[in-house]
Amino acid sequence: MRGVDAVTQDIRCIHARAIKTADLSLHNNLITLYSKSNRPSDALRVFHQIPSPNVVSWTALISSTSNTTLSLHHFVSMLRHPTLPNQRTLATLFKTCAALHYLHFGLQLHSLSLKLSLSHSPFSASSLVNFYSKSRLPQNALQVFDEMPHRDQVSYSSLIVGLAQNARPVEALSMFSNLRGANLDSTMYSVSGALSAAAELAALEQCRMVHAHCVGVGLDCNVVVATALIDGYGKCGVVGDARRVFDGMLGSLNLVGWNAMMAGYAQLGDCVGVIELFELMRLREGVVVVRPDELSFLAMIGAFSNAGLVFECENWIRRMSLEYNVEPGIEHYTCVIGALARAGRLEEAEKLAMTMPYEPDSAVWRTMLSACVVQGETEMASKMGRLLLENDPKDDSAFVILAKVHSVAGRMDEMAEVWKAMRDRRVRKVGGRSWVEVRGEVHVFLSGDRTHKRAVEIYAKLDELMVEIEKLGYKEVTDAMAVAEKGGEVLRYHSEKLAVAFLVISGAAPPGKALRVVKNLRICRDCHEAFKFMSLVIQREILVRDVNRYHKFVDGNCTCGDHW
Repeated sequence: MRGVDAVTQDIRCIHARAIKTADLSLHNNLITLYSKSNRPSDALRVFHQIPSPNVVSWTALISSTSNTTLSLHHFVSMLRHPTLPNQRTLATLFKTCAALHYLHFGLQLHSLSLKLSLSHSPFSASSLVNFYSKSRLPQNALQVFDEMPHRDQVSYSSLIVGLAQNARPVEALSMFSNLRGANLDSTMYSVSGALSAAAELAALEQCRMVHAHCVGVGLDCNVVVATALIDGYGKCGVVGDARRVFDGMLGSLNLVGWNAMMAGYAQLGDCVGVIELFELMRLREGVVVVRPDELSFLAMIGAFSNAGLVFECENWIRRMSLEYNVEPGIEHYTCVIGALARAGRLEEAEKLAMTMPYEPDSAVWRTMLSACVVQGETEMASKMGRLLLENDPKDDSAFVILAKVHSVAGRMDEMAEVWKAMRDRRVRKVGGRSWVEVRGEVHVFLSGDRTHKRAVEIYAKLDELMVEIEKLGYKEVTDAMAVAEKGGEVLRYHSEKLAVAFLVISGAAPPGKALRVVKNLRICRDCHEAFKFMSLVIQREILVRDVNRYHKFVDGNCTCGDHW
């Protein structure tokens, strides 16, 4: 392999020939070569030597400063000459606008591309899809994609990744299916985007199908894909499968892959797995493998927090700065605050929230509010609710819980004020929903929902299960604060209970395999208690992923140790 000096010498030889021949194409190539050699000043000097630069010259110059405002300045100069852009020029500019978050400039470029009939060209259209995705406008990205006369794997990849990044996982998976149906080759980007979507849904079957596809097309050994697989299996709660992928790529993975594996353990509160990886990360055969960063420590402290180990949380937040020179962020402090609060040390948790080197955000007060409600501390819950609403005036759960807290305390006037403020701000309560995956199809349940085609069977099975667990000693958690958590809904027919009943009658998983449920909110205390008993009745593991973490119910116990 030739060194940098040899490459520089080659560029100078080409430059000398360009000066002698005054060849425009050579000058254009020189601009690109200097740009790739990270010498933008030389690229600009060559450009100024061109008597009459054409669109290729301008595009090369614009590309040499892509992702900077200088690129946009060059484009404006180009229009003033005047020279009109081609699709490659626009592709570079859309990429720059996405990187700089220049939405208005990007919108003007889109308008220009429409006038020049370039908006549907492959390069500019794919880049435009990426621009709208990065600008959090997935519907616009879909519209551009739908209007493309010819779609290739690049445009599909841009849209799949964009949909996954914008919390539209079902559409991302559907688009990945369309890509395969169009007989186009998968790329590491389309596959990793599909895996990210499956991870967000905790759709294990989808994750495994995409994995099988990766093996078939030879992408399973790609580092980006392997990292997405580790993240996908980890977020599906199948850390054994994630670890197998991890071990198979151990020599190739970067820090992102290590952190993904650690995060998978952390979701389950598996401190042993996280510590083992952390030690393996730090030292192997006397050599530092990868240096841990803030996300590595977030997984570590998050695992201890999920396991309710307060001392370890406090110990590691000190060690990360003192021993590893990694400053704790607000997310690390939130984990410690959560551990303290769930352990009943509410005053210490509040003191840490007020004295940490960051302004407490809504996540901090939401964590505190949740712990106060569980422990029946109505006065402090009221205070935490007010602080949460000051930080996030649109938080529907804060309004609902705060109103119920006032109701429990007999403060009916204050409760009425909360409901009025909620109406005035036009905040709507987000309903709890749970979903399960059966043979590649996702089934969604709402509390008290009877729209499912097998609703009669589901309710009959749930009633049967409730009778059986009552025989074992289950009693409905009907204390006032528990009801406050769910807004007074009928506890018996919560969405997660309906989902488990459906899984039982559908034969979704073979014997020995877990029944898997995903929930959009925090699992309520009553469902948590009921699932402990159900795991005994049906003699199956029940795995529930709520908004905070995984709960694994086995033989009448939950791995969270009732800390969530």
